[in-house]
Amino acid sequence: MSRQNAIDRALAYFDDGRYFDDLARRVAIPTESQNPDRVPDLYRYLSDEMQPAFEVMGYTCQTYDNPLEGKGPVLLATRTEDDSPPTILGYGHGDVVRGQEGQWIDDLDPWTIEARGDKVYGRGVADNKGQHSAHMAALACVLEERDHLGFNHKFMIETGEENGSAGVNDIVEANKVDFAADFYLASDGPRIDVAKANISCGNRGAVNFDLVCELREGGHHSGNWGGLLANPGIILTHAISTIVSERGQILVKDLLPEPIPNSVRVALRDVERKAGDDAPEIDEWWGEPGLTGPEKVYGWNTFEVLAFKVGNPDRPVNAVPPKAWAHCQIRFVVGSDYERFTDAIQKHLDENGFGMVKVMPPPEGNTGLFKASRTDPDHPWPSYIAEAITRTTGEKTVKMPNSGGSICNYIFQDTLGLPLCWIPHSYVGCSQHAPNEHILKSVTREAMAIMAGVYWDLGDPATSPPVPAATKG
Repeated sequence: MSRQNAIDRALAYFDDGRYFDDLARRVAIPTESQNPDRVPDLYRYLSDEMQPAFEVMGYTCQTYDNPLEGKGPVLLATRTEDDSPPTILGYGHGDVVRGQEGQWIDDLDPWTIEARGDKVYGRGVADNKGQHSAHMAALACVLEERDHLGFNHKFMIETGEENGSAGVNDIVEANKVDFAADFYLASDGPRIDVAKANISCGNRGAVNFDLVCELREGGHHSGNWGGLLANPGIILTHAISTIVSERGQILVKDLLPEPIPNSVRVALRDVERKAGDDAPEIDEWWGEPGLTGPEKVYGWNTFEVLAFKVGNPDRPVNAVPPKAWAHCQIRFVVGSDYERFTDAIQKHLDENGFGMVKVMPPPEGNTGLFKASRTDPDHPWPSYIAEAITRTTGEKTVKMPNSGGSICNYIFQDTLGLPLCWIPHSYVGCSQHAPNEHILKSVTREAMAIMAGVYWDLGDPATSPPVPAATKG
């Protein structure tokens, strides 16, 4: 009975194909949470895949219906071994974005996994079915090796993360005793360096909204009316230029965060992004001046125009258009007054002569608000997890203050009061949310070893985790 034996069991599970057998069944369930017709599949993922897998490991399972109509349920699996702490809370999301059938290379089926070299394609393999499957398999291997975990464990699988985790906080708030724990440990998102493991202590938040300039009904001939009628596309373009500069710097003070804390700056000194061969080249001149690249992504706020429409882009006509529309997003860190973002933008537009541009709610399907979260990188729990990973990989584990993406961390940090730690097992070139989503066999195999080692250490008296009292407050 040993740590290495548990790791070897996890690697054998990967090498003999059992991992991909389990993943293939899970990917085959089309859990598109943005498609209301898929709600039965969201329930099926929990009842047919998650619950049996947890029950065979000695967990008891409960499914909570979502209080919001048409939104996905949540499953909580619980294994209690001792009345004393610690209790670890895990997380995964079984839902995926739309499959985007017909847009994948060589017309690959998004609901069927396919391996090509080091890449394994399929919708959800990276985000998030492949990642929570690695956790579940590692837990099973630890149990096989020593017959117990050595800690109490809860694992939450939700089915609406790609839809903003709508209703999930309501479920947790109403059932705090069920979800109570001492520490939160999960996996989602990409590594910053494809070749090295890192941890993240939180996530940036996200606010989506539209900017709309609608001046009249219908278009009017540009020859007869050009020069007499204001063009909403030109107006909206100039309005946006007062919010964010031509070099990507946010110009509205109320959209900026507090100064970057010293502990975050120190943590980011060790960060070097290595996204893989297919990653785009970084535009060093873009973004907030005076910040390093990692500080721009992980320590600051960004304003993005995700879509822009004026007239008929597919079939342009010679007419001054009546309306222009831009779908925008702000990614923000802890220390930002995110609840005032849209009001601040409207006030700014009004004061700068762009009162005809209105800040509007985003279209259906893009309404998710994610709050920012961050556990201090110097907190004992992230340090403990980083050390556990290093015991497996033999390399220093970088502690990220937060990732650049967004997820429902606020539920665990704010509602449950837990310190956070994420161990990402994908990479930034994985095409999540796009056609050709994939994982790398090499990274996923290492993930199996990492998670088996972490779960072994959590229950080993020789590597006991921080006492719960140190994690609260």
